[in-house]
Amino acid sequence: MNAVIETEAVPIHIGADGVWRIGSTRVTFDTVAAAFDEGATAEEITQQYPSLALAEVYAALGWYLKHRPKAETYLRTRDAERQHVRQANEARFEPAGIRSRLLARQAAKA
Repeated sequence: MNAVIETEAVPIHIGADGVWRIGSTRVTFDTVAAAFDEGATAEEITQQYPSLALAEVYAALGWYLKHRPKAETYLRTRDAERQHVRQANEARFEPAGIRSRLLARQAAKA
């Protein structure tokens, strides 16, 4: 008897915004990779993000380990984008004193 082994696609999908997500969820590859790099197991990741299937997390982590240079390039790009957005937001909305400004605004409405 010949055994047939089925192959399955890696459950990492690139959205219209260019962000890699796991399976059909909104959980980003960045999130899963960061949790894994911080020592979380696949089981712990699925506990933290119940929309993820354990098999999807294992498959994504397997791809991550096998294709580390490509994944790291993507993660560095995403980090640079995050920093750019943060700087743009901080330039538009000064973060220093935000609490006092919000409390003053709330007091003015009362």
